Amino acid sequence: MPFPEQRPRRLRRTPALRALVRETDLAPRHLIAPLFVKEGVEGPVPIPSMPGQVQHTLESLRKEARELAERGILGIVLFGVPARKDAEGSEAWNPEGIAQRGLRALHDELGDDAVVMGDLCLDEYTDHGHCGLLTEGGEVDNDATLERYRWVALAQAEAGAHMVAPSGMMDGQVGAIREALDEAGFERTGILAYAAKFASAFYGPFRDAAECAPRFGDRAGYQMDPPNADEALREVWADIGEGADVVMVKPALPYLDVVRRVKDETGYPVAAYNVSGEYAMLKAAAGNGWIDERRAVLEVLTSIRRAGADLVLTYHARDAAAWLASG
Repeated sequence: MPFPEQRPRRLRRTPALRALVRETDLAPRHLIAPLFVKEGVEGPVPIPSMPGQVQHTLESLRKEARELAERGILGIVLFGVPARKDAEGSEAWNPEGIAQRGLRALHDELGDDAVVMGDLCLDEYTDHGHCGLLTEGGEVDNDATLERYRWVALAQAEAGAHMVAPSGMMDGQVGAIREALDEAGFERTGILAYAAKFASAFYGPFRDAAECAPRFGDRAGYQMDPPNADEALREVWADIGEGADVVMVKPALPYLDVVRRVKDETGYPVAAYNVSGEYAMLKAAAGNGWIDERRAVLEVLTSIRRAGADLVLTYHARDAAAWLASG
């Protein structure tokens, strides 16, 4: 029996018809907002390369978190910008460091109504800008760094983080952190693993925001080589085996194929990070009148969801949630 003539435009005719058969949904609950808190500032400090984003004070951090929660955003990941840095990045695990004070402020403000996450790395805290301790030869010492990651995880959990998010791409980082948390009685603290974090050109504005650009060299020796997709799957499976609760691909847009493969091959909760450079590109184009910002942002975020991401870390979270609410 022949198939009837296909007329797909019938289902595109009205907004209601399009919504009825829409395959991919995007809602505020899918978004995680990255926020920065800076020590020693009297008011929020605008980030020039990321229009609309700021380095917060503790007070403005609380206010922003409350407004995000009211817009339906359930996740916040916090980056600390300390006043003091050293070779080890010791402010990262200081119980009274700016990140831990920020995590406590978020937890106090939101309780369990949102998921508070701590970015777990050392690059914001080291005076050399790398993600771990260095050997005498200037290489990152993987195993010595893992010990510090354990300390950071405990400090963040004690400060009220629901999840910690290791982003340094050290071998064995998830296993070391899971063991440390479990041994200290934080079995319920989750791990959002930066499982496939590529050595990308799209991180530049973030390094302004977190004040963490490497003082020498780059991070290609521990972040992933952009051409490699099979390796990304091996990294993801390794983190799952070590106890990750959610696995993440970073950046999002140049690696949507990797996001799709991770979701299809693992079935695990998958996050994708719509990073600072991706954000800045849309902001610049919108600022010049070249694109419709609202339509472009929602199209990008939907594409990341369509690729398989359950969660999207994005600096567009606040605006996107408002646009989604307004229809």
